[in-house]
Amino acid sequence: MNREDILAFASQAVAERGQNYGKPSENFERIAGLWSSYTGYEFNIEDVGIMMMLVKIARLMEAPHHTDSWVDIAGYAAVTAEAIADSLNNQPLPVDQQSNVSSLSETLNGD
Repeated sequence: MNREDILAFASQAVAERGQNYGKPSENFERIAGLWSSYTGYEFNIEDVGIMMMLVKIARLMEAPHHTDSWVDIAGYAAVTAEAIADSLNNQPLPVDQQSNVSSLSETLNGD
């Protein structure tokens, strides 16, 4: 199996799971809320994606040739990135980040 195969399988799995679990940002927010309530520690979308990938990594430590875990990690990476982007698109930028575009252009232009 090569990287294209793994990504194709991950893409298929992500599409199927999306039909069952809904929008990744909403699902990850729900998971983060449950984990936060259970542990008393505040989890966010990023934490959920990372922790789910760590579960797969822990399994790979036992069976590094288990292809499904590699596929799942690729899928979780994609879904996590989508959930983060979706949550950022639905929130206003913090005040200290609202001027990044002009600061970047000033840096690039030497102003």
